[in-house]
Amino acid sequence: MAVKKIADVLKNGRGFIGFTVAGDPNFDQSADYIVAMAEAGADVVEIGIAFSDPAADGPTIMAADIRAAAAGSTTEKVFALIAAVRERTDVPLVILTYVNPVFKYGYEKFLAKMAALSVEGIILPDMPLEEQASFLELAHQYDRSLIQLVTLQSKARIPDIVAQARGFVYIVSSLGTTGTRAELTTASRELVAAVREYTDVPTAIGFGISRPDQVPQFAYADAVIAGSAIVDLIAADPNGATEAIKTFVQDMKAAWQNTSNNA
Repeated sequence: MAVKKIADVLKNGRGFIGFTVAGDPNFDQSADYIVAMAEAGADVVEIGIAFSDPAADGPTIMAADIRAAAAGSTTEKVFALIAAVRERTDVPLVILTYVNPVFKYGYEKFLAKMAALSVEGIILPDMPLEEQASFLELAHQYDRSLIQLVTLQSKARIPDIVAQARGFVYIVSSLGTTGTRAELTTASRELVAAVREYTDVPTAIGFGISRPDQVPQFAYADAVIAGSAIVDLIAADPNGATEAIKTFVQDMKAAWQNTSNNA
C-alpha cells in the first residue's frame, strides 16, 4: 500500500499523534492498538522501543517498557510488529527510542529496516545536536527523518536545531519527563513562533497533553501528541483497550473543531 507522508497529513494543522510502547502488553495486542489509533483518526503513530533507562520518560511509560520487556521485547520483534502493522494501515509511523539500542543494532542496518517498512522518522531524545552528524548522513541516505526536539531551554539553539528538521518538529511543552499533567502552560507558543522563523516543517506539541479540553490551547501548533494517556488506557485494561483507545483518539481529534490555528 502507498504509505502516507507526515508532511501531507499535518499540512493543514489540527493533527493528532498517538504513542504506544511496542509489545505492551504483548506483541499481538500492541499491533491491534496501533491499528486502532490509525482507524480512529490518528494522523501519525509513534512506536516506542522498550529501554531500561528511558531518560525522557516518566513512570507511566517506564512501566510500559517493563511490561514490554517482560513480553520479550527486542528490536527485531519490534520490526516484526511494525511489519504486521504495515499490512493493515498506511498511517505514518515514527519510532521513539534511545541511542543505545539503535547503536547496538547498527545505525545503517536500523535505518535500512525503517526504509523497508516505510517508517518515516525516528525520535532519539538522548542524541545531542553535536553528535547527530554521522546518523543524519545515513538518515538522509535512506530518506528517513530524525525528528528534532525543541524544549524551553533550546531558544538560542533553535536555528541550528531546525536546520536539520524533517517530518515534524517535536515541541516539548514543559520541563521534566513525559506524563499526564492537570495543568499545562502555553510557554511553547513562543517556541513554535521561533521555529517557524526558520522552517515550514510542521510543529507538534507533546509532554503532558492528556485530555480533549487541553487541545485548543495549543492551536498555534500543527499537532498535539499524547502518549502517557494512551499507555494508561492499556495499563487499565491490557487485553481490552481497543474501544477506549479509539474513543480517546476520536475525542482528541474532535477537540480541534471550531478551533482557529491562529489562537
